[in-house]
Amino acid sequence: MGRLTSENVELAREIIDRYPRSRSALIPLLHVAQEQDGWVSTEAMSHIAELLGLTPVEVLGTASFYGMFKREPVGRYVVSVCTNISCLLLGGEELLEHCEARLGVKAGATTPDGVFTLEDVECIAACTDAPCLQVNYRFFLNITHDEVDRLLDDLRAGRRDEEVPPHGTLTRVRPRVPAERWSGHGAEGLPVLPGQSR
Repeated sequence: MGRLTSENVELAREIIDRYPRSRSALIPLLHVAQEQDGWVSTEAMSHIAELLGLTPVEVLGTASFYGMFKREPVGRYVVSVCTNISCLLLGGEELLEHCEARLGVKAGATTPDGVFTLEDVECIAACTDAPCLQVNYRFFLNITHDEVDRLLDDLRAGRRDEEVPPHGTLTRVRPRVPAERWSGHGAEGLPVLPGQSR
């Protein structure tokens, strides 16, 4: 855990080259680090700072602002139960309590085997399908206690691996942008418009 692997450094450089200003690649590189280790360590933030020509505190400022970046190790599956108003009115608190009892941990903790981290979260923008939760940012809507039990059993047994990858994985297919789409930047890092000189 820590610095980006050589493969991810290569990917990071490719991502950085897509932007007119390298600091614009900060959030994508935080995602690369989180996909690598499941969380973003201090060492990873320092490495990202080196790659972008930033200070480690600038990287920390962004990583700590967004709740999607975990700065401590989490379980393979992060179960985020919404308890905001729509979910609250339709059983979100009870759903969270059920998950706590089922997993044997309180919200904010990880199971002793490292498989699940349970979170109590604010609105996850699925209010019309309350109560709901996410597992590694995959939605499970209008979910009952029995459905949660089956979901947790399936995840533990690896029966949902195609649907729910390990925490930190945003997508299974990484988009590739052809170099010609992002290599025409001028001296100030801004795109060169037709008729302008470089």
